[in-house]
Amino acid sequence: MPNRRSRSTQSGSPGITDDHIMELMSKLQALLPDHRTRSSKRMSADEVLQDSCSYIRRLHQQVDGLSERLARLLAMSGMNDAEVAVVRRLLHM
Repeated sequence: MPNRRSRSTQSGSPGITDDHIMELMSKLQALLPDHRTRSSKRMSADEVLQDSCSYIRRLHQQVDGLSERLARLLAMSGMNDAEVAVVRRLLHM
């Protein structure tokens, strides 16, 4: 059975237990889009962290693509610089 003692002496963070880490890993796994298809399979912490990093990378790529698309659309819109600035401010709220 895994040790449930505090990791304060190992990590320098008082009060973090293995149970707390497992709970946080479960919450992180639940945020992943593939979680619903794999909910019956318990993932290791390594798998959860790797999947989370991959998901965040994909999200960054999508944001970059959408930003480029928005820039092209705004350039073609015929709006003046002040109107474009207003649209950009509204989108970054």
